[in-house]
Amino acid sequence: MPLFMDRHDIADATAEEVALAHAQDVEIQERYGVRYVTYWHDPEEGFVFCLAEGPGQDAIEAVHRDAHGMVANKVIEVDSGMVRHFLGRIAEPTVGEPWVETAFRAVLFTDIEGSTNLTQRLGDAKAMAVLRTHDEIVRGLLSHYSGTEVKHTGDGIMASFTSVARALEAAIAIQRRMDEHSRDAEVPFRIRIGVSAGEPVTENDDLFGTVVNLAARLCASAEAGGICASSAVRELASGKGFALDDLGSVELKGFDEPVRIFGVRWSE
Repeated sequence: MPLFMDRHDIADATAEEVALAHAQDVEIQERYGVRYVTYWHDPEEGFVFCLAEGPGQDAIEAVHRDAHGMVANKVIEVDSGMVRHFLGRIAEPTVGEPWVETAFRAVLFTDIEGSTNLTQRLGDAKAMAVLRTHDEIVRGLLSHYSGTEVKHTGDGIMASFTSVARALEAAIAIQRRMDEHSRDAEVPFRIRIGVSAGEPVTENDDLFGTVVNLAARLCASAEAGGICASSAVRELASGKGFALDDLGSVELKGFDEPVRIFGVRWSE
């Protein structure tokens, strides 16, 4: 059965009120062939995200409308595997009991400098060795900093984190480890990293679509050996010991307005 995620903009809702609304959904869901799997509530941001199985978007919306009237601002169909990659294990709250957990995530991209002509410059064997080294370093540090690999992009890795601080810690550790490796490597190489953060459902009908696109563009904009972060990352990391330099606003493909970007210092 198709899986859907919706977004409610409910600025003043308490955990108890959201738990009651979820219980009301569950009470009538069978009438519409729907099963509400779980929800995420972030009272600080004023968002609620619901995850539900159902025959179609109309059925998902009908349950909310008839149960309590709080219709979602946006509903999108999602892939269950991608939901788990981004949000981790799907915990199902006890119906009726207050439940507070954010669905915001930080997304990180890595990209090997000059990867498009790596094989041409180095040959197959050395190019594959560079890629393996990159993968080993990145995956090892993702595990250490509680990141989840979403996918391999061919010349880099995309990952998600439940914490912006952990994403930045991982990015810094990756650059330091790459720098350490390249000092003595037969084939030294550098990578770019981009980090953004945001909510799972926006206006582009794609799970974490805006966050993912921005992280990828930030990665492409970073200097080799650099880390570029979004303004949301800077705000969420404020006061946590990170040093970010304002690099100004830049035009990024896929974004209508210039985007403010920040460079993350990683040298010890």
